[in-house]
Amino acid sequence: MPSYEDDLSRFEGNNTQVLGISVDSVFSHKAWAKSLGGISYPLLADFWPHGDVTKKYGILIDEKGISERALMIIGKDGIIKWIDVHPIDKHPDNEELFEVLRKLS
Repeated sequence: MPSYEDDLSRFEGNNTQVLGISVDSVFSHKAWAKSLGGISYPLLADFWPHGDVTKKYGILIDEKGISERALMIIGKDGIIKWIDVHPIDKHPDNEELFEVLRKLS
């Protein structure tokens, strides 16, 4: 997620709002962001009811109480335009995200 912080102005230049969401608490998000030196985009806590939002997006792993690691591009119409679910230690390079954004605009 620090790479999104590094490219935040490029995301904004593509008329894109970066958000982070997890089933962790607000306290946990604040501690995590602080450990990274700060995150300036919103971190949303899907803590209670636990996983309600991630369940609606189909990425909650109920039996583990965690969500998949996923990236989504959601249009202004609220419809998911692109999704990438990946292992926790892998994620697409930001350039791939910018290419998707270019194709969607």
